[in-house]
Amino acid sequence: MESLPLFHRLAGTPVLVLGDGEAAAAKARLVEEAGGTVVREMADGVRLAFVAEEDGAEAVADELRARGLLVNVVDRPELCDFTVPALVDRTPVLVAIGTGGASASLSKALKERLELWLPGNLGALATAIRQARVAVGGVHGTVPARRDFWTRVLAPGGALDPLVPQPDPVSAISDALAGGGGAGDRLDEILIGDEGADALTLRELRLMAQADLVLHDAGVPAEVLALVRRDAARRVGRDVPDGSAGRIVRIRMQVD
Repeated sequence: MESLPLFHRLAGTPVLVLGDGEAAAAKARLVEEAGGTVVREMADGVRLAFVAEEDGAEAVADELRARGLLVNVVDRPELCDFTVPALVDRTPVLVAIGTGGASASLSKALKERLELWLPGNLGALATAIRQARVAVGGVHGTVPARRDFWTRVLAPGGALDPLVPQPDPVSAISDALAGGGGAGDRLDEILIGDEGADALTLRELRLMAQADLVLHDAGVPAEVLALVRRDAARRVGRDVPDGSAGRIVRIRMQVD
């Protein structure tokens, strides 16, 4: 690694932001969103500084660094003690993408892909997991048992698969603790319209990529079935065969 990624708690902490214009305003918003307090001159307790000045930025950064601050100079990675990653915010889940200052455009492109890929309510799942620690500890009394439980339910196709939207994560955790909600207890349905594969949503693509069994109408286009996981079993029809287990997806043609 060229840098050590860290998550720095800023709640109630003063952060120095120097400069005017949109770049300085953007850094100020970032600090405030993280719970920090923006100050425009040195103050007690300041440990981080953002410098958004074009003239004399290097001298300002050297002076601040000599006073013990960690400094970020906007658009000057060679002058930075730390860089600011692109962020996918699913509080309390944060995904940070950095390139060591090589390309902000690359970080932005990756962020945009991850924004589409990660469910919007991923933060609610994380909160539910945090709140369930006592309940899970009551059922699984040892550290290995708790680790095995979370590994199982968070695995691809598990009851709490983090890449699948969870409308009610609290109930899903309760079901998993009660012995239900396993990977084989899910049936999803996808409707295919006139636009075929082009109209599939990201959620539907996820479901098809995770399916163990696909039930589909005879008229489902080949381009749609090509997106199904390669080793998934496929059946023409709508009825789930007796004894079927795993993630089951039913793909139907939309009837006007």
